[in-house]
Amino acid sequence: MFLYKNVIDSPLGDISADARAKKPQKLPVVLSQEEVKTLLIRLQGIHLIIAALLYGSGLRLMECLRLRVKDIDFHYHCLHVHDGKGAKDRIVTLPVQLHQTISSHLHRTQMLHTADLEKALGSVYLPTALTRKYPRAAKEWKWQYVFPASKISTDPRSGEIRRHHIDASAFQKAIRRAVIASNITKPASAHTLRHSFATHALQNGMDIRTVQQQLGHSSVETTEIYTHVLKRGGHMVRSPLEDIFPSPDDLANQFK
Repeated sequence: MFLYKNVIDSPLGDISADARAKKPQKLPVVLSQEEVKTLLIRLQGIHLIIAALLYGSGLRLMECLRLRVKDIDFHYHCLHVHDGKGAKDRIVTLPVQLHQTISSHLHRTQMLHTADLEKALGSVYLPTALTRKYPRAAKEWKWQYVFPASKISTDPRSGEIRRHHIDASAFQKAIRRAVIASNITKPASAHTLRHSFATHALQNGMDIRTVQQQLGHSSVETTEIYTHVLKRGGHMVRSPLEDIFPSPDDLANQFK
């Protein structure tokens, strides 16, 4: 279009409806529940909690790492996700199985924050508007990250010395090591846990609209890709080979 308009001087007009290429749809990688369990067992400490939240709540990795203490609601068993993809807020489920683990983790994190305050540190990054509205909020416990970094660092934008949340690459490396140790041959990553959450939720009978809201998808069509995973996974299609060999042992015996 640029060539015809600016070089040949003969505009083609609006051809977007006919000429725009469609991005090929790729099915997401999904782990079985047994594979997820094996993967989680291979993780430890803070990495185990993050992985359990990605699978148990369907969070994106950065949504999980940016959680603040105030975003956790044990009473209503939920997490408040602020400024997620598309600058949208939403509420997701917090598995009961994680309550005790996260409570213990927050206790240790609060002790770390108290130690930082005693060193005249303890500040955390806040968006500019919040910093102006609540000047002292950056040092309050409720605004601290749930998963703080192990070391204090200098904010490259403001030059302030702060404790940021842990780096995403550190968790991704831990996942890769766990996948290898678990002998999982699928190309699994941190985001695979989110895909597995959606697929298993639908498999367990959760309404697709509810899954859409949990994942934060703008359109239900985006969520429907997980129904394709279920249909193509073998649960919806009966192979004609089953008519010839009704029992798996019948065919296995042919190779002995």
